[in-house]
This record gives sequence, C-alpha cells and structure tokens, in this order.
Amino acid sequence: MSVVRALAPELREPARRLVATGRIRAEADAESYRAAVQGRRQLTDFFRSELGWELEIVESAELVRLHKRRADVPADRGPRLRRDGRDAHLASKDVLALVALVCEQLWRRPRMSLRELMQAIAQVCAAEAPTGGLPQFRIVATDGTGKSEARTSRLNLVDALRLLVAEGSISVDADLERIAGQDDGDLVVSASRERLAMKFSSLSPTLLGLDDLEPERHVAVLSVDVLADDTTAYDEPTVEDRRLLAMRRLVDDPAADPLDDQAPMPYLHTPAGRERALEVVAALGFAATARRDWWEVTDPSGIGTLVDFPNGRRNERQAALALLDAVNLRPEPRAVLGIAEVVELFERVRTTLPRWAAAYEHRLPALARAAAAELVAVGLLVPLRHDTWQPTPGVHFWRVKVHQPAAQPTEEPTDR
Repeated sequence: MSVVRALAPELREPARRLVATGRIRAEADAESYRAAVQGRRQLTDFFRSELGWELEIVESAELVRLHKRRADVPADRGPRLRRDGRDAHLASKDVLALVALVCEQLWRRPRMSLRELMQAIAQVCAAEAPTGGLPQFRIVATDGTGKSEARTSRLNLVDALRLLVAEGSISVDADLERIAGQDDGDLVVSASRERLAMKFSSLSPTLLGLDDLEPERHVAVLSVDVLADDTTAYDEPTVEDRRLLAMRRLVDDPAADPLDDQAPMPYLHTPAGRERALEVVAALGFAATARRDWWEVTDPSGIGTLVDFPNGRRNERQAALALLDAVNLRPEPRAVLGIAEVVELFERVRTTLPRWAAAYEHRLPALARAAAAELVAVGLLVPLRHDTWQPTPGVHFWRVKVHQPAAQPTEEPTDR
C-alpha cells in the first residue's frame, strides 16, 4: 500500500488555500506565497501523488497555481458574480466566453483600452456567431432592441473583467462599477502574459481531437493528464482513476458518496482506500466524518473551502437550517421532499414568529426554493425534478437547535 506524503505544518494552510481557490498571489497573501515557494517540492509531490493535480510556481509572475482537473466537474460550481447588490450568481456562458476572448486579445496586446477591447472582441464574434461558435456581441446599435443588446454586451464584458481582476490575471485603471453604469466610459486594461499562460490547465484541445468527439465527452477528455493514442479510449476507469476520483471529491466537494463508484467494491469501502483517504484528509488539516454511505469533509479553519454554511443570519440561511431540522424529524428523513411540505413548515414558523422573513410574507415558495438551494449547495439535498428534492445521508450528520427570543414579560396590573 502506498504511503501518503505528509505535509509540513507550515504548508497545510497554503495547501488548503490552493484547494479552495486554485491560486496564491504574492500581492494578496505574501505569507502563504512565501511558504508555498519554499516548500514547492513537498507541495508538488503531494498534489501529484495524492490527487493527480499539477502545481505550477512561477516566481517572475509571483503566482502559485494549482491545476485542478476533474472529469466530474460540479455543475453548480464556477465563478460567481454580484451585480446591483443582488446575491452572487454563477457567471453565464456568455460571460465565460468573454473571459476567454479577453485573455486572447490581451495575450496579443497586454495593454488595451476598453473600447479597443470591445471592438476586437466584436470582430471575432461577428465572424463566429453565425455558425454558433461564439455568442453575439453587439456594441453599436441605433434602435431600441439593438441598444438593449449593446448594453447587455457591455455589462457582460465588465463582468468578465471583474472575474479576471479578482483572480489577479489583469488590472484596470478605473472603477469597474462606475464603468458598468456609463455607456461611453473607458479605461485601460493591462495583463501579465505570464499569468495568462498559467490559466491553461488542460492539454491542447487541438491535440485532444475534440472536433471528432461529441460535446458530452469534452470535459472527460480535457481532464486527462497524458495524450492517448486513441482519443475515444476514455471509457473504462482503472483502479487509479477510481482512487483519484474519490480523493478529488473528498477534498474538493462538501460531501462525497462512496457509492458513486460503480465498481463491485467501491474504493472508499476497501480498507486500503478508506485508510488512505483519511490520511490525505488529515494531511491537509481537514476533518472527516465517514459512514459507509456518506463522507463529509470540513475545514475547521474555513481556509480550504468556499462553503460558509451554516454561518450567516440571512433569512434564506435560517430557513435552510429550519428545513434541515424538519427533515431529520420526519419519520423517514430520506423520503422525497416536495415544496408544499417546505412551505407548510415555514407557515408554521411564521405563525410562531410573525416577523421572521417578513420580506417573504407572500412569497413563501420563493423562500422554500432558496432554502433548498442552500442545502443542495452543501450536498444535503439533491434536486430530482421541479420543486422536488431527495435528502442525502448527510442529513444524519446534523443536529439543529433553534433558539427563539424570550418573550418580554408583561407588567401585571396592580390593585390600588
């Protein structure tokens, strides 16, 4: 049995940060960056041997980059945006396409004005959009509909710039929030070619022969580590493939189902697999709760995960905790959960606490969907169909205690 490569105590925090965000920048976290550079060999060996991920350190770019390749990319995960003060949401496909187009243009010219960037992207999209290769990107219009499309294109481009600024790939010389509200505003966008080059995590799409494969197989092919002779030969997982799949889910997801492994004996059910998984989790400084049908891995420090559940006092988070408590109290906690049952729960809560979730007074179905979405994000519910969810075995790991404010004593009248 292979021995898990241990991590020095000073490398655990940088490793967890890399698992959560995929990068450490010198200007944003000098201490973690310095530790990662000094311990590069140990970090590189750990990620390569235990997770099959490559660690790239380029000191001239002052960036440490972990290339996390996963064939089972979570559909609900990706760059998140916050616009107009609303809750953060996943970036759209159009925004992600613009991220790639911005990087392409800045690779050619590392310093461009926003107007120049818009014109260059519009030319590329105009050539590819008719065949469906790229989205429409309209920047000039005269009629009402065209103006709306041009406005949307500009906002999408600003969102793409926000994502690239947040990850440290580019910099701008003006406030993006202000530019987003001005149709004629301009700024200068600058990029580091070294950092742009470090964004690529897959092998060359051309060499992988993606044009010869159906789109459903692109993700699996893009996640391979070596170029195969036959681009169609990515079907039967080996024992090593199953090990990497299990390990990546444990450290990268809020929860993992051992039974997702379709082999007669799932990897995490084997004594060797279970022991190695626990050692990898401990090496990173995570905490694991394991059952035969469910593993939940958490980071007590909060560094190695972008999940903040159950913290927060928003109505949606409170509703999610109330729903989790109610699910556990049902005669069959794993039974299918419908929205009518959730709405009925919140009606009972509001009967006791009339001022709770006042903003949702006439919109309890919306609150029910928001609460369910919170639990889906942490692997406690799985959506089945519209407004229907399946609780996972992870619900058994939680016990919720609801504290209600004490009732104010009323002054008793006195006889005089």
